[in-house]
Amino acid sequence: MSLQILFRDEHYIAIHKPANILVHRSWLASRDRRFVLQELRDQIGQRVYPVHRLDRATSGVLIFALTPAAGQRLSARFEAGEVAKDYLAVVRGWADTAGVIDHPVRDRDQGGAPREAVSRYRRLARIELPFAVDRYPSSRYSLVAVQPQTGRRHQIRQHFKHLSHPLLGDTTYGNGRHNRFFREHFAIHRLLLLARQLAFEHPDSGERIVIGAAPEPDWSRLLSLPDWQWEPGERHPLSD
Repeated sequence: MSLQILFRDEHYIAIHKPANILVHRSWLASRDRRFVLQELRDQIGQRVYPVHRLDRATSGVLIFALTPAAGQRLSARFEAGEVAKDYLAVVRGWADTAGVIDHPVRDRDQGGAPREAVSRYRRLARIELPFAVDRYPSSRYSLVAVQPQTGRRHQIRQHFKHLSHPLLGDTTYGNGRHNRFFREHFAIHRLLLLARQLAFEHPDSGERIVIGAAPEPDWSRLLSLPDWQWEPGERHPLSD
């Protein structure tokens, strides 16, 4: 299956990364056979260079450079916090309507001390389903938009665990009973975290670049439920 190309010029190419595939080879995943970097290289017939990263379980906008020099220029924008990142996530419980999570996170694979991490979020919608997944007679979930201000590994996942609103489908920081409920009732076998938009000033042209990724079919099945209560002024992601 070809990777969906969202943007391309002489310097960069952006794709819609599928869930559950690594960006590139890693000694931590010796059993993996699919890697985005190699598949994109073969698809377009030239080498590509990672600019930033998405976790294996996360889908959405992922940018590669077409030359090492272009990669260095855009990577510097990411490191300087000059790239606006917007994610969609479904979390357990009813999150606050908006908030800032300022809480250090730790890289589980690298060890070492926790590092400063900040995420902003707002609730787009909430839903209550008549199923006793846990100790309550019904189950509540929120759809949130998240803008990480720093770029730590698993930052969003750890931040919402810190709030006691873990992401659905998160097998590392989440809740197994609710993950199982989503697998059995909605056939969702993935982490519900989508990198839906990146925006930045092009390092070469100076043009404002905005790249978006639409929710995939498993997201669409869930977001099409009629029970969602949308916050005033928020647009349904499927209408974009």
